[in-house]
Amino acid sequence: MHGQITKFSEKVGFGVIEAEDGSKYRFDKSAVMNLNGRLVGHNVDFLVAARRPTDIILMTGSPWNVFGGNGA
Repeated sequence: MHGQITKFSEKVGFGVIEAEDGSKYRFDKSAVMNLNGRLVGHNVDFLVAARRPTDIILMTGSPWNVFGGNGA
């Protein structure tokens, strides 16, 4: 699915993604695969399992940030 992070509290480590279809999903920071500073406002791609977003990818930067490993 595609959406945008509309809320995030660093204090508690949880936020909200609003999907393209208007659905809202609460997520844990640990589900973000490529953390990149401030999360609010980022467009994301994610999977949903048991009404929870998983494998959240911020749609910024290079794909190597997520899938490239450490370059070894």
